[in-house]
Amino acid sequence: MPGPKDLDPSSSPRALLGAELRHARENARLSQDALGERLFVSGSFIGQLESGTRRMQPEIAAKIDDILGTNGFFQRNCTAANKSRYPDHFAEAAEAEAVATAIKEYAPLLIPGVLQTERYAREVFRAYQPTATEDVIDGLVEARLARAQILADPTKPLLWAVLDEAVLRRQVGGPAVMAEALRHIAGLGRRHRLIVQVLPFSAGAHAALNGALKLMAFDDAPPLAYLQGLNTGQLQDDPATVTRYELTYDLLGASALSPQESLALIESVAEDYAHEDRDH
Repeated sequence: MPGPKDLDPSSSPRALLGAELRHARENARLSQDALGERLFVSGSFIGQLESGTRRMQPEIAAKIDDILGTNGFFQRNCTAANKSRYPDHFAEAAEAEAVATAIKEYAPLLIPGVLQTERYAREVFRAYQPTATEDVIDGLVEARLARAQILADPTKPLLWAVLDEAVLRRQVGGPAVMAEALRHIAGLGRRHRLIVQVLPFSAGAHAALNGALKLMAFDDAPPLAYLQGLNTGQLQDDPATVTRYELTYDLLGASALSPQESLALIESVAEDYAHEDRDH
């Protein structure tokens, strides 16, 4: 029987590679847990590979080919499946975000990428790369705005953001940019496309003082947690670890203002920025 054909990079290669993995695993009469044991990873990780929410690394692909007898198929095709417009440390998280059914995010310093306006995103990238050409910055902004396409569906995914008050107070790009950015978030909240809460300075110490947190849930794969730092990022899929981060997020929501109070504060701060811009 002929083996599977190499994947076409233009046709959702990550999903196709995952489907081929499921097919080959089932042909080998292995469960996700059984294959995971032989690869020294969790069964949930295998499920995420099969659903396309995690990328297959070359070293894993080579071991899969060896275990399943697929004659180098996965090793040949994982490079095409891993092509991304996003930085390596964020690519997996961005691609998982695109297929998530629910996204919960705590932002300690910046407006979350999927909620940023064009001018706000441009200021952020220019601050990150002060000597980059305009073409480079344009490409980064385009990729960031493309993530906002998940907002096109009026109901999916569920989006819930907890913004530290520092996000509102830090002037990225000046008062006009901030007024526009905060009005954008408030508009999404008023249209019931986003649940947003503000964690005020008055809350004091809280459960996520160490940094940003993103939680993602899926229809056909276990949930993920994403932790991001300076040019670094890490996806967590261990069930106990993800459960702990879910508790962290619940504690943040309990310490934050209610959605109604939060929208009122966001709109008030946006209006303050608009007045400041007019005064200038």
